[in-house]
Amino acid sequence: MAEGLRLTCLSCGQANRVPAGKLSDGPKCGICGATLMAAKVSEIDSDILRKAAQDDVPLLVDFWAPWCGPCRQMAPQFQTAAGMLAGEVRLAKLDTQSHPEAAQHYGIQGIPAFILFKKGREQARAAGVRPAADLVVFARGKLGAKA
Repeated sequence: MAEGLRLTCLSCGQANRVPAGKLSDGPKCGICGATLMAAKVSEIDSDILRKAAQDDVPLLVDFWAPWCGPCRQMAPQFQTAAGMLAGEVRLAKLDTQSHPEAAQHYGIQGIPAFILFKKGREQARAAGVRPAADLVVFARGKLGAKA
């Protein structure tokens, strides 16, 4: 069996194996062809979150809702953070209005809320509107990387 890092496709939910040295080469999903390490935010559902939270590459999820003003205000900052964390952390958004079961499962009590996952474990969480640079410091700090 080929060694590599597990990466769930944030588009179709397929598990993929990618050699660690190839993460910056734009790996694509073997099923749907979507980029696995995109420097952009992906919209996900609760099924994909459940799978992607198990991945070897960290996943920072923004729990939000379309009616939430602070969530809409946070969206461009979250997108900027995705570019700043490209190759280190993948960023995704989960609409808690469309997927209330996920909000309940993860104990989300206020939005926007951010949870950082790696290898099936919650590494940290934060809440509230913040600049992109703060999200980068938060993610790298919780993962033990240089901010």
